[in-house]
Amino acid sequence: MKTLPLAPPFVLCCALLAACTAVGPDHHIPATAVPAGWQDWHGGAPELRATALSAAGTQAYARFDDPVLRGLLRRALDANADLRTAELRFAQSRVQRAVAAAGNGPRVDAQAGATRQRQSETGTATRMLDALAPRENRAALIDVLAAPFDVYQAGFDASWEPDLWGRVRRSIEAADADAAQAQALLRDASLTVAVEVARNYHELRAARLQLRLAREDVTAAEELLQLAQARSHGGLGTDLDVVRQQALVAELRGALPGLQEQEAQAENRLSLLLGVAPGALHAELAVPSDADTPGAVLDLALGIPADLLTRRPDIAAAEAALHAATARIGIARADLYPRIVLGASFGTESTAGGRFGEWGSRQWSIGPTLSLPLFDRGVRRATVQLRELDQQQAAVAWQHTVLRAWHEVDDALSAYAAEWQRHEQWRQREDAARTALELAMVRWRGGLSDALPLLDAQRTMLAARRARVQSEAALTLRLLAICKATAVMPEA
Repeated sequence: MKTLPLAPPFVLCCALLAACTAVGPDHHIPATAVPAGWQDWHGGAPELRATALSAAGTQAYARFDDPVLRGLLRRALDANADLRTAELRFAQSRVQRAVAAAGNGPRVDAQAGATRQRQSETGTATRMLDALAPRENRAALIDVLAAPFDVYQAGFDASWEPDLWGRVRRSIEAADADAAQAQALLRDASLTVAVEVARNYHELRAARLQLRLAREDVTAAEELLQLAQARSHGGLGTDLDVVRQQALVAELRGALPGLQEQEAQAENRLSLLLGVAPGALHAELAVPSDADTPGAVLDLALGIPADLLTRRPDIAAAEAALHAATARIGIARADLYPRIVLGASFGTESTAGGRFGEWGSRQWSIGPTLSLPLFDRGVRRATVQLRELDQQQAAVAWQHTVLRAWHEVDDALSAYAAEWQRHEQWRQREDAARTALELAMVRWRGGLSDALPLLDAQRTMLAARRARVQSEAALTLRLLAICKATAVMPEA
């Protein structure tokens, strides 16, 4: 058996070319300004930021250690449809990376076949007979050549393209960046789902708390109505007092359906997040929870502002998209240069099955193939320009994502601070209104005043309590907004 060795200079040349530096720009994270402290970049009143940073670390009125919420978070992270879609996209990006990496090695194909053929009596295969064969033997030769025959073939082809200009390396780099982007988007989806589950859970608990307090208000108002009716029958009151109290009872009862609607909608949103049918969580969520009693403490550590750039998944996804766009410039530029493919094939072919395995039936070929782009009406260079514009667009998107992140953090902190100040005012107003109601009740029971001051005091106290409870629920939602803006997972 004889082989044809490759010339050493040719092998050395291919090895050197394969080690060439990849064309195209290398990726670098763009420089961006970062505040030294959370109070440095603020678009509103300075006292809002100071209040937010102090209140978030003391009392946040948010309960994240609720066992029911903890179970809902685990189930949502396992079963949410958006999360499953993001996981599949991440898996696809990993497979696409393997496809890109496969271009860096040789390719070997094997084939085998057995066919039966017949040559045309008037085709190109018999044309040579007109010039060489005698006229009297032509018909006999045509019969022989045109007779059906069997062909047996087997062999393999091997090819390898040296990565001369880094086209494959840039493809792998772009695939790695795409996988990093898909992973960041998966993290972003996980954060979004966790925040949404916590938000809807607390909205459900807030609606139930409001519903419970509203029913207590109805009961208290009905008791006062009975007392007003008794006083009216005894001549100590007027029918006007009774009618006014009846109007208040009707007003309080009219608020119940709206609160029930809020409760049902929050429960259905939770069911959708967990991927279950409406009503599937009703029995589980019907269990009383300590979250119905606000007042839990959460220490929110914001950390260093510069960590936000690495913690927020949307920033990581934008940076990965910029990396991929930069790598694809190198892919487009590599297509401007020649391509060399080293190929070899070996096989056997025979028209006789008994001689198929003989050494004389072998056939082979070996050698490089050069592909040199000459003229394509500027398609390749236009492709390079398109990839460069894609990179510029990705850079702008990254800068905008970073800037939007700081705005979201500032908005979340300002909203929390403003709600905290409102909550303090509502709490003081409720205390004052409760005291006024007690004084009005004493005067009314002692016959020192009619029912109008009592009714006004009762309305004021009920309104102040509803506002205070709503503010406590809003504090929780504002705190969840801070978690989302700073990429802090609301875990138990």
